[in-house]
Order: sequence, then structure tokens, then C-alpha cells
Amino acid sequence: MEQMLICLSLALIAGLLMSRAAKAVRLPAVTAYLLTGLLLGPFFLGRLGLSRFGFGFGSLAAVEGYGILTQVALGFIAFVIGNEFRLSALKHMGRRAVTVGIAQAVITTALVDIALVALHFARPDVISLASAITLGSIAAATAPAATLMVVKQYKADGPLTKLLLMVVAIDDAVGLVLFSASYGVANALEQGRIDPVSVVLEPLLEIALSLALGAAAGYLLNLLEVYFHSRSKRMSLSVAFVLLTVGLSMTEFEINGTRCGFSLLLVCMMTGTVFCNVCPTSDELMDRLDRWVSPINILFFVLSGAELDLTILTNPMVLLIGVVYIAARSAGKISGSFLSCRATSCSPAIQKYLGITLLPQAGVALGMAATAAELSDGHMVRNVVLFSVLVYELVGPTLTKLSLTAAGEIRPEGRTSARVENQPEAPVELS
Repeated sequence: MEQMLICLSLALIAGLLMSRAAKAVRLPAVTAYLLTGLLLGPFFLGRLGLSRFGFGFGSLAAVEGYGILTQVALGFIAFVIGNEFRLSALKHMGRRAVTVGIAQAVITTALVDIALVALHFARPDVISLASAITLGSIAAATAPAATLMVVKQYKADGPLTKLLLMVVAIDDAVGLVLFSASYGVANALEQGRIDPVSVVLEPLLEIALSLALGAAAGYLLNLLEVYFHSRSKRMSLSVAFVLLTVGLSMTEFEINGTRCGFSLLLVCMMTGTVFCNVCPTSDELMDRLDRWVSPINILFFVLSGAELDLTILTNPMVLLIGVVYIAARSAGKISGSFLSCRATSCSPAIQKYLGITLLPQAGVALGMAATAAELSDGHMVRNVVLFSVLVYELVGPTLTKLSLTAAGEIRPEGRTSARVENQPEAPVELS
């Protein structure tokens, strides 16, 4: 236990120190945390055998031992994102967010499917048809954690930022449906039969159950919150409810042979959405909660960086499929966002930059890839997703920052010192 505490504390300190170095070259803090994890991971400092003293992670299994911490961090991130779905914001751009969220995800999946299916017919020995279809649906998922971290660090605000946070959240629900349907088709191709329960019923049931559980938790949190007048106790109650929803979302059960489960991100996001719409003091609580969970968020990204498996870079087939996947997914996100934003009469800045801000990909995609491991070459799917996460997580946050800056929604560069007033950052134009 003491070794675990030492390891987490040193990882947190290293991440903070690395963020200061990243500041000098104008990189987002989230990139610094990911690089810290990569350096502390089993492919760099972890190889030196210092992990027994609490410095670094000696193996991927050791990193996975902190999995509950990453789940808790995702729960808090989703809870905060739920704050973006206030009725006032939904009335203004709710329909637009849903349209863009669905359209860009479907277009991305279609383009990746086309590219990888074409690769399958050109080189059947490289990737199976089932894996190509599955990877197409995984491409729809984005990384809400990295996006939110950039937005918070640079205090981004404006129409693009508001739409971005909504679309990132909607992506999870759309991606879940697309993945479940595609994975069901992939299984049918390998087994010779289609199971409508796993293709249609289970994903829809998971979404419905997640939204219902989150709504109930958010309403109950508001009912209990009125009994406490101390700010610290109200914040503690909010923390307790996020932990509760994270725990409940990990449970699974069956009803007449139908698997029933929950999406952690959807449950916690819905909890935050309902709570923020019914509690008049939710703004203050969200601000205090965001400050309290900052160390957990830093550790989440450090652990995410340590989990990046660099051995996949030695497999040329993974690199080939990964390059095709990244190119097709990037084209899908950018073109899908542009077309859907144009169709919904978004501003030129949103049309131009939204797709770039949707490129980061991480935990949700890795979870889908783990499910796809049952395919005949499921290891290939996982390795390709790991490769894409390695690329997207290291460059995605910087692209998000540059896009929001170019759109004029990052003005002061986030607080660098409590003693010095923030100065506006010079605008950056993306070509």
C-alpha cells in the first residue's frame, strides 16, 4: 500500500513538473501529463527496476492495477460535461448539437469502413472483413477527457467550445450504438448468423438504462443537497454521488438471457445534466468540484500515458492499418463536421475548426477494442486502436488548443501564476 501511495505521489509531482516544461513550448498540460506517463511507463524508466521503490511502472499489468482511479476520473469528467447540457443551452443549440454529433460520427464510421474494407480486399491476409467493420465503428468515439482538460486549462469559451462539449458527449451514445451494431455484424460474418438481440436491443437498452440511472441519481442528489448549507459538505455530497454512480455503472445483469449493463460516461453525464438543471446553486458547486478533482485528472492522464504500449510500433502490419485508420478517421471527423455544421447554418469558424477538435481518441475507444478481442484477429483491432490513441493523444490536445485559439475562443492563456494577471495569448491561424 505504501508503495502505491509513493508511486502515485511521485507520478503526480512528475506530471506537474513536466507541465511547466511544456508551458515553455506552448504545449497543453494534458500532453505533458501523457508524456510523463510514457516516460514513467514500462518502456522507459520502468525498465530500470525502480518501480519497487515507487518510481515508475514496471509493467503494463502494474498500470492496470490503478484502473479504478481512471474510472473514477472519467466519472468526474463526465459529470462536469453534463453541466453543458443546461436547458438554456439546449434551447439555443441542442438540435444543432444532436444533428452534428450523429452526422459526423456516421460519416466517420462510413469513411473508415470504406478504407479498411478496401484494404481487406486488396490484402485479405492483413485484416479480416469483420475487423475492418468493427474498427470503422470504433473510429466514431472521441476523448472527452482530453478535450475538457484543454478547455478548462485555457478557459476557452464561445459558440465553438459550447458545441464541442455537447458533441463530444453525444458522440459516446452514438458511438455505442454504432459499435454494438457493427460488432454484431462482425460476429455474424465469423459465425454465420445474426443475433438481433446483441445488434439492436442490448445497445439501446444500455443507453436507456444509463440515462435512467443518471437521471435518478441527479434528481436524488438535488433532493439531498438542500439539507446541507456548508459549501464543503455540499461538495462532499456531490463527490459521494459521482463515486456512487461510477460504482453502479460497473454492474451488469441479465434479464431472460439479455445482457444489461451501463455506460459509465452516460450515467455520470446524465447525473450532472439533471443536477445542473434542477439545482440553482450548481454553478458554484461545479466550480469547486472541478478544483477538487484536479489531481485525479492529472493522474488519469499520467496513467493513460503509461498504458501506451510501444511494442506495437514494431509490427509493420499494425502500422499499415493504423495509418489508413488514422487518415480515414481524420478525414471523416473533419469533413463530417464541416458538412453537418454547414447544413445546420453554423458559423464559418465552427465549420472550419470543429472537426479538428474532435480528433483526440482514448479510453472509450480502448474499451470498445477490448470488447472486440473475441474476434478471430481481435488482437489486431486492439493494437491498431492503441497505435491511433498513441498518435491522437499526443497531438490531439495541441490541435484542439490551436483550433480554439484560431477561432478566437482562447483569449487569456489559463492562469500561470496566482501573483500575475493573465495576459491575452496571440491568436494562431491554422492553415
